[in-house]
Amino acid sequence: MSDSKVSGKDLAETKTIDFLIVGFGLAGALLASELIRRGCRVVVIDPGESNASQVAAGLINPVTGLRFVKTAEIEQLLPAAKACYAALAEVFKRPFYVEKPMWRLLRCEQEVAQCRKRLGDPAYRDYLGGIAQPLERDDVLGCLEQKQTGYLLTRPLLSCLLDYFRAHSAYRQAYFDYRDLTFDPVLQWQEFRPRRIIFCEGFRARENPWFSWLPMRPAKGEILTLEHALPIPDRLFNDGHWLLPVGSGRVRLGATFDRENVDRPITEQAKAELLAAGERIFPGLKHAKLIAHEAGVRPCTEDRQPFIGKHPKLSQLHIFNGFGAKGSVLIPWYGRRFADSLLTGEVLPKSCDIARYERTHFPG
Repeated sequence: MSDSKVSGKDLAETKTIDFLIVGFGLAGALLASELIRRGCRVVVIDPGESNASQVAAGLINPVTGLRFVKTAEIEQLLPAAKACYAALAEVFKRPFYVEKPMWRLLRCEQEVAQCRKRLGDPAYRDYLGGIAQPLERDDVLGCLEQKQTGYLLTRPLLSCLLDYFRAHSAYRQAYFDYRDLTFDPVLQWQEFRPRRIIFCEGFRARENPWFSWLPMRPAKGEILTLEHALPIPDRLFNDGHWLLPVGSGRVRLGATFDRENVDRPITEQAKAELLAAGERIFPGLKHAKLIAHEAGVRPCTEDRQPFIGKHPKLSQLHIFNGFGAKGSVLIPWYGRRFADSLLTGEVLPKSCDIARYERTHFPG
C-alpha cells in the first residue's frame, strides 16, 4: 500500500466507489489495504467499537493442537503473512510482526512420544526444533522448541490503517443498517454507490440477512494482562493455554474457548481458569498484578475453513470472514486470493469458497 496507488479523486466528492467494506477488524482492514494498493476506490464502514481483532494476541504458530499438527498450507500462508506485515511496516515506519520462539511444555509421555514422531517427519523440520529441559521442573518432561512463531501487534496496525484510511476518505464511522441498502435502480447505501459490498463483520455475520445461512460457530475468548517481577524468558509458552511476554514486566495470558456464551462481558470463571493456567505455566504468576481482562468473539466456522465469495443470488454482495483464531496468518494470503477473484476473475480455492454450501441452502 502506498499513496501513489490511491486515486487522487476525493471520495467525499463522489458517490460511486468500487468497494464498500463493512467491518474494520483485521479481515476488513487488510482486505481494504490490498484493494487500495491495487488502485481501487474503497470505503470501510464500521461503528468504531472494540472487536475480536483488537483483543486477540495475534499469535502465529504453525504447529498446534494436542497432536502437534501443522496448519494446512502453512508453506504458502506464512510467507504471505510475513511479506504483508513487512510491507505495512515499511509504509508506516514501524514493525508490526514480532518473531518470538515458543516452548511447548510437555507434561506426559504421550506428548513426548507424539513430539518425537513429528520431529522425525521432514515436513515439520522448518517448524520444530528439538526437545530440551530448560526449566528444571518436575511437572514438565521437556520443552519442544517451536520455530517461526511470533505475534502480530494488531492494535497498532489497525490504528495506523485507520489513520491512513481516514486521511484518504476511505473510512466512515457509522452503523451499517441493512435496511438502508437498496438494489434498484443501482446498489446504494446512504450516499455511496459501490459496485460491490463486502461484509467483514466477524461473528455478527449471523445477523446478516444475506449471509446468515452460513454455519458460523463463534467462540468467545478471554485474555489477561499481568504485571510481574519473575524471571520469565522472552519467549512464548504453550501447554494448551499460552503465555506471551510483551516487555516492561508484563505478560498476556490466554485464552479461554467458550461456544456457549457468545457475548462480550468478561467473567470471573475465565479469570480463574487463566490465572490457574498462568501458575501452571510459570509458577509464581498467581501473585502477579492484574492489568487488564478482555474478551472477544472469534468468527469460527463449522468446517474450520473461511467464508469467502459472492452471494449465490445477489452477485454484488460478498463475504470475507470466518478466520477464527488464526486470522493473523490466514488473512493476508486469502486477502490476495480474494482480490484476484474480485478484480481478475481468478477462481477461489474450493475450501474457502462459500459455494460449498449453496446446494444445501439454495437447491436448484
